[in-house]
Amino acid sequence: MKNSNSQSEADLIVSLKSGSISAFGDLFEIYSQKLYRFTFSYLKSEKDSEDLVQEVFMKIWSNRSALKTDTSFQSYLFTIAFHAIQKGFNKKVQQQKFHLDLVESLASENPILEEQLQYETLISKLNQLIDLFPPRRKEIFLKRKKEGKSIHTIALEMGISEKTVENQITEAMHSLRKSFSDDKIASKLFFLLFIA
Repeated sequence: MKNSNSQSEADLIVSLKSGSISAFGDLFEIYSQKLYRFTFSYLKSEKDSEDLVQEVFMKIWSNRSALKTDTSFQSYLFTIAFHAIQKGFNKKVQQQKFHLDLVESLASENPILEEQLQYETLISKLNQLIDLFPPRRKEIFLKRKKEGKSIHTIALEMGISEKTVENQITEAMHSLRKSFSDDKIASKLFFLLFIA
């Protein structure tokens, strides 16, 4: 610890609770590298690990008044980081499942697709297609296919009828299927858009 009076961790937390920027800086200096190594062991990315460390310390600063001096600050930091990592992994898994389900659904209507399309190219094209949807259709489609929300929930959230939600999803799927059949996949790889 760089303070000449060598404040204890508990003292630093008390100071931080009162809004001390220097206490925050000292705690960051003490724990940021440990936290970085911890996050990197999961994320395997320097940038993602650095971003997560910043995110954790921003959360600490935002919630400083609720910090406890009788518990391990390090454990608290690592718990926040671990939950953020889990959340990120769950989101990635959900996105991958969404892409896979969509590709399988569209490929089932066009068997040649599996053999002739590279997965990454397909996902890229699908994303481009979804981006071309009218804003409301895109929002409804993503809520349903990507976030897995029910038609009823989407209708409530957006203040529209369930029938409107169903129609927009049907139109989106129709548009995507049409893109598949219009572009003869045997000749090119860039023909698909992304749906969700």
